[in-house]
Amino acid sequence: MNKIQPVNNYALIKLESESEKNIGGIIIPRAAQENVTQGEVVALSPGSFDEVAVGDRVIYKEMSGTKITHDKVEYLLIPVSDIIAKFVDVDEI
Repeated sequence: MNKIQPVNNYALIKLESESEKNIGGIIIPRAAQENVTQGEVVALSPGSFDEVAVGDRVIYKEMSGTKITHDKVEYLLIPVSDIIAKFVDVDEI
C-alpha cells in the first residue's frame, strides 16, 4: 500500500464526491456543476503553512493544480498558497 505525500509546499485535496446534494436535496452530477473549487485536505508537504491542517475543508483558486487519481479516488495537488479559505464551525452567524 502506498500513499501520496506532497512536497515543496503543496497540498493534496480530495475532491467532492461524484455528485453533490445542494440545500434543496437535488442531486447535481459533477459534469453539470461549475468547476468545483472546494475539497478536503488529506495531506500536506512538511513545513507547510500553519493556517491549514489535514482534515480541513477548503476553498481554492479556480483552475489551480493538477488532477490525479489514486486508488479510484480523485485528488487535486495544488500549491498551499492557492488555498484561499477554509470552512470553520461557529456558534452564531
